Amino acid sequence: MHKPSPITIAIADDHPLILKGLKELLSKTAGIEVLGTYPHGSALLEALKTMQPDIVLLDIQMPGLQGDMVCKQITHTYANIKVIALTNLDHVYQIKAMFKAGALGYVLKTASEETILQAIEKVYKNEQFLEKRLQATMLQYALGAGVGTGAPIITEREKEVLRLIAENNTSKDIGEKLFVSKRTIDHHRNNLLLKLDVKNTAALIKKAMSLGLLD
Repeated sequence: MHKPSPITIAIADDHPLILKGLKELLSKTAGIEVLGTYPHGSALLEALKTMQPDIVLLDIQMPGLQGDMVCKQITHTYANIKVIALTNLDHVYQIKAMFKAGALGYVLKTASEETILQAIEKVYKNEQFLEKRLQATMLQYALGAGVGTGAPIITEREKEVLRLIAENNTSKDIGEKLFVSKRTIDHHRNNLLLKLDVKNTAALIKKAMSLGLLD
């Protein structure tokens, strides 16, 4: 009898332990084959030129290109590759950004092995998958928790970063002032762009001022 082809997978994540754990889990699962693991989006995109898996498990926060940009490039270039975001980020803004970029699935790194395998199975069949806990978050948002309430909810740290951005500081400058890494500030900056639904720093400052977030 003809043996069905395995579901082929590539994984991009900058945490070696996550890569190792995922590869071990998937390699021991019948019907799944891991084609490669990559430490950042650029390495993954380079590999896809010669190897196209059925599914990419994609971290959102990585050095260089952010996950939504990598996802957009994959889904625009390779119609048959499906993307599942695998992340620690559980904000509505990231979920929306990834689905908008073409992802079919969104799973947290805290998810059980069963949930990750279920996501792969669903997405392979071209069905959208959102972890149950995140479905509740999105439902709450859709029911009005994040709609029509004026200014978006931003954290105290994001307000601090926003103020320093408005003072024309670079991410590196802000990181030094707040004693955190440039990457952490880039993450806050990206969150602010998503929350205020703007594309660049100039538009971010303009909208923040109009919403009274820089008073």
